[in-house]
Amino acid sequence: MTTYIVTFEVNDISRQNALEEKLQEYKGYCPIHDNCWAVLSDQNPTEIRDFLDEALSESDRIFVIRSGTHSAWRNTYGEKNNEWLKEKL
Repeated sequence: MTTYIVTFEVNDISRQNALEEKLQEYKGYCPIHDNCWAVLSDQNPTEIRDFLDEALSESDRIFVIRSGTHSAWRNTYGEKNNEWLKEKL
């Protein structure tokens, strides 16, 4: 299972809600901030993008990258998210 970082710009709240619902379908997920989540998946980045693209319009943007070995952050959504990120990134 690989951790991926998914960043996005969605111009409509209903599409953002739909995208977040799709992100929650992954075996593991963690919101990092309003426009960035981490997900666990056996899919490759293209497959993740294509799966999530179903919730997006042509004007929305998405970027999927495999997590590397180094990371740093501040002000996540709480200690539960901090622990998830420390373990999975």
